[in-house]
Amino acid sequence: QLQLVESGGGLVQPGGSLRLSCAASGSTLDNYHIGWFRQAPGKEREGVSCIRGSDGVTHYADSVKGRFTISRDNAKNTVYLQMTSLNPEDTAVYYCAADRTWFTACYYGNGNWGKGTLVNVSS
Repeated sequence: QLQLVESGGGLVQPGGSLRLSCAASGSTLDNYHIGWFRQAPGKEREGVSCIRGSDGVTHYADSVKGRFTISRDNAKNTVYLQMTSLNPEDTAVYYCAADRTWFTACYYGNGNWGKGTLVNVSS
C-alpha cells in the first residue's frame, strides 16, 4: 500500500525559500497524480499544487502561482514543492496526497493524510 512522508518544513523569514519533499514507499509514484495541500491554523485544508502522473502537467492555486514549483523524480519516488518568496500567509502544515483520480489528487485529497510538515514564515 502506498505511504507518503512529507519533510522539509521549518522556520523561514519572509521572502525566503524552502523545498518540501513527499517520499513514497509501497508503490511507485508514477502511477499516481500527486497533490500538495496545506492547512493554516483555524482554516480548512486547501489545495496548493498538483502534478499529473501520466504527463507531468501541473496546476497551481492562484495564491502560489509564480512562487511555487511542483516537480517529481520518479527514480527517487519523490515529489517536491519548491517554495520561494514566502510570506506569513504561507504558514501552514503542508501535506501531500496521491490518487489515481486527477480531481481528487488536486482539490480534495483522498483522506489518507500523513503527518505533514510545518512551514512557519516569520521574522
